Amino acid sequence: MNPHSDSEPSARVAPRRPAVRRVLAALSLSMLLSSLGTSIANVGLPTLAQAFGASFQEVQWIVLAYLLALTTLIVSAGRLGDIVGRRRLLLAGILLFTVASVLCGAAPALWLLIAARAAQGLGAAVMMALTMAFVAETVPKARTGSAMGLLGTMSAIGTALGPSLGGVLISGFGWRALFLVNAPLGILALLLAHRHLPADQRGPTDGRARFDHAGTLLLASALAAYALAVTLGRGGFGALNGILLVAAACGVGLFARVEARAAAPLIRLGTLRDPRLSGGLAMSALVSTVMMTTLVVGPFYLSRTLGLHEALVGLVLSAGPLVAALTGVPAGRIADRFGAPRMTVAGLGAMAAGAAVLATLPAGSGVAGYAAPMVVVTAGYAVFQTANNTAVMADAAPDRRGVVSGMLNLSRNLGLVTGASAMGAVFALASTTTDVTTARPEAVATGMRITFAVAAVLIVIALVIAIGSRSRHGVPTRLRKTQ
Repeated sequence: MNPHSDSEPSARVAPRRPAVRRVLAALSLSMLLSSLGTSIANVGLPTLAQAFGASFQEVQWIVLAYLLALTTLIVSAGRLGDIVGRRRLLLAGILLFTVASVLCGAAPALWLLIAARAAQGLGAAVMMALTMAFVAETVPKARTGSAMGLLGTMSAIGTALGPSLGGVLISGFGWRALFLVNAPLGILALLLAHRHLPADQRGPTDGRARFDHAGTLLLASALAAYALAVTLGRGGFGALNGILLVAAACGVGLFARVEARAAAPLIRLGTLRDPRLSGGLAMSALVSTVMMTTLVVGPFYLSRTLGLHEALVGLVLSAGPLVAALTGVPAGRIADRFGAPRMTVAGLGAMAAGAAVLATLPAGSGVAGYAAPMVVVTAGYAVFQTANNTAVMADAAPDRRGVVSGMLNLSRNLGLVTGASAMGAVFALASTTTDVTTARPEAVATGMRITFAVAAVLIVIALVIAIGSRSRHGVPTRLRKTQ
């Protein structure tokens, strides 16, 4: 391969080339566990409410605590890995996730379970933030897309597997098994990572003073306020939601001021002027918002309009994550061959086409009429995510890969929480009802079409960003290899 600015890491990785598959096994298992933690607890909320004698509003914090810790700390975790060493921090994150999972399974009280879930979310933030950074460091550039596709596949599998695996574990072993199942997998991930990940180049104290504590606190506070604003109330918007949104906006403004003056900022605001990075983050957020739409709208359309029972609804909904899992690695190989920018546009084009079909879906199309365009949307998402992640990480400076990876994951998580709230509100308004669970089948079908029309518009916006980025920059990724 041509020499480039990353010659030292490449030289270090070269003699370990036979271990790349084992490195990817450790990273893939880390991504699987963190994604599984996001979705596995939801199915157990009714059982947990009964076990602890708590209300739904109380037990929903079992899910919120994990999501808040993951969302608010993922950028900081990536930056800390850049400073103290990614291997060292990833091992600590896997260990924390594993220990917290055991504490969740052994929790005698609800507040202890919520606290342990927050700790588990912190471990997951480290795992998610650093896995993509390690790909750029350990995998040959010609195979970066394939490796990113593998991580995307594991993320999709973890998200899809959560509800079904959780249901089996609860029925067979009780709610504690939802969390204890992570322990043996976490130990395996820890052993693989300890054995096969390359050693850090920095000493543990190098740059410790350069960690941006003020910026970290402000960003975490702003993200927490935003996440709470769009999740509390479950579709309703009251005074508290408004106050939290104002607090989030003020927090972002203060964060920007602090970062502009910091000697070693958490996020270099100047890098966001790079259309490649800012465009990649914006597209990731928009696309994730749309993908959450499929999870918000799908169950109601399939059950209320098509009259499917719960088991069939779950089967149809699982088709999407299954397609994403099967498409991830091939999408990475295609991105390696034809270029990430080109495949980003192709993935978005497929998503726009699928969403447009759903927005114009005629009555009487049945399950196949819904599932076919949904498969196109999900396959396009897998291609986009792999290509976009590959393009953004390829341009990240070696000493900033952790924070850039954290920002990519943050944009995805923000898109998911925004989609759950905003697109859920669009669906409810379009269905002309205050309670979608009791809406007429025709109203739900209308709501579905209008919601996916909005989703198609969001994808078109992302497509415009992608095409604009290509036209302005041509083929900068190849040029950067020779710098």
